Amino acid sequence: MMSVETGSGRFPGRHGPATRSTAAADLAALLSLVARGDRAAFDAVYDQVAAPVFGIVHRVVRDPSQSEEVTQEVLVEVWRAASRFDMGKGSAMAWVAAIAHRRAVDRVRSEQRSARRERRAAPAAIAYDEVAEAVEANLDRERVRRCLGALTELQRQAVTLAYYGGYTYREVAGLLGVPPGTVGTRMRDGLIRLRDCLGVGG
Repeated sequence: MMSVETGSGRFPGRHGPATRSTAAADLAALLSLVARGDRAAFDAVYDQVAAPVFGIVHRVVRDPSQSEEVTQEVLVEVWRAASRFDMGKGSAMAWVAAIAHRRAVDRVRSEQRSARRERRAAPAAIAYDEVAEAVEANLDRERVRRCLGALTELQRQAVTLAYYGGYTYREVAGLLGVPPGTVGTRMRDGLIRLRDCLGVGG
């Protein structure tokens, strides 16, 4: 399988305005050549579709770097699946656009599923509300400050951002520049130490 290079975030076509309509008319013919493994034909297809594909993907995915990744996936699929293009079902560009939109939607759904898995996997043994209610009902600020001071720096930052700042695990991980799993572990350990220091019942 050939390597598809998409560049550093830019997907410019090399066709000028005078040749664009002719190139579009030739796209179906080029795809038939690509289906037979013609790499020069694929280069020509790339020139025509890379920029529009990136635009379609970016409108769905929003994130530029992920849009670049998905665009590359689309181009690889065009190379591999060119033989499945059927002129009787629509234009070549419509076929490519459909692949781009499907891949973009798949990426968004995958990110959403990943976020849900992270939330489910986050340590739930000690609920924030348990600590919050005990602190607000029974403890003074100085005692809380002292107990927070007993945590490690990362534990204290994670707990403070999540509890007082209202950030999610993923957002805390991004703010601290550490993996979400590390945040989850530090949060769990920090809440256990905070609970024990504050004398909250387990």
